[in-house]
Amino acid sequence: MKYFLIALFLLLFISCNNQSEIHHHSHNDIRHSHTVIGESSQSYMGNYTLEDETYGTKTEVKIINSQRIMTTNSLPNHKTGDFPNQGNPNTISEQSKTYKFPLNPKYTGKATWAREPGVAINGVKFEPQTAEVVACDTGENYRVEALQDVIDLGLDFNHAHVQPTGAYHYHGVPTSVVKDLDEGEDLIHIGFAHDGFPMYYSKSDKYKPSYKALDGNREGEDCTYENPKQKLKIDVNGHHDGTYGSDFEYIDGYGDLDECNGITIDGKYMYLITNAFPYVSRCLMGEFVEQHGPQSQGNRPNGNPGGPPSYAELLEMMDDNKDGKISKKEVKGPLGQDFDKVDKNKDGFLTEDELKSPPRSNGQGRRPRRG
Repeated sequence: MKYFLIALFLLLFISCNNQSEIHHHSHNDIRHSHTVIGESSQSYMGNYTLEDETYGTKTEVKIINSQRIMTTNSLPNHKTGDFPNQGNPNTISEQSKTYKFPLNPKYTGKATWAREPGVAINGVKFEPQTAEVVACDTGENYRVEALQDVIDLGLDFNHAHVQPTGAYHYHGVPTSVVKDLDEGEDLIHIGFAHDGFPMYYSKSDKYKPSYKALDGNREGEDCTYENPKQKLKIDVNGHHDGTYGSDFEYIDGYGDLDECNGITIDGKYMYLITNAFPYVSRCLMGEFVEQHGPQSQGNRPNGNPGGPPSYAELLEMMDDNKDGKISKKEVKGPLGQDFDKVDKNKDGFLTEDELKSPPRSNGQGRRPRRG
């Protein structure tokens, strides 16, 4: 009987350990109270639910007919920097988003600008460009990149910060997402572009973008950067070091990736998030419907490739007194110096019709050459 009880105890002990191992591999990470229910830890291409009790993440993806439908509160499932901070005055808050991605993407080969090119696996969006502009009295305007050292935009170690709406978003490689999804392979699937093609990150960094810094120096005198909190004098003179989006030009074949940071690998087209400009694609090569809300601090296009903001987006950004109009006092950035030219009826306000054909400002930077 004594030996029988010992054997029974050992059997139960081994059984408990085995159950513990099975529980671990079912994607429950006790350290982060993190739960993923899906087809496989290796793939987020099918149905899955991602929840994280620690960070409040709730993201569900379902394949319905010809669409991949993501419902999310857009809270990241990882640690972030402290918000608000000196460079970013906003606090992360829960959103309510539904994204629809075509299950069978249609590649067109035509680069179309996308302010928000895609969404990470966890429901946090990618928005690589910023709202920030340096304007010069001599007429030049330079759109500030998020990843630079001249102006503090409050980015954290995930190359992300927060919009006034509370939406946390990535401007570059989402470091914590990459770390969480790394299972040993070079290419890590980290998101979906709005045209349906997947977004990956290469740990080896072997796929190089085809953007090159311009030769020569920038021009501009008496330049300033201004936001609601501060006004700074900025010296733009110097070589094109990547502080501004217009520091780069696209050269077909210069690197491995196309104009939208895309590439075909093993017969499958995908976008890559890279450590070098443009970091995240600013355009898409497939058919898509732009899925966006109002643009705000940290989210204006820099024209590389360019696309004009809508009137509703400009109202959201500039209409301080919320009267549904943009006055000369409220206008920000390049529109400020062009206000009198755009205001064709000279009533002191900018209308939607007037903004449909604004005059071109100097210094916007070269548009990338189409490949």
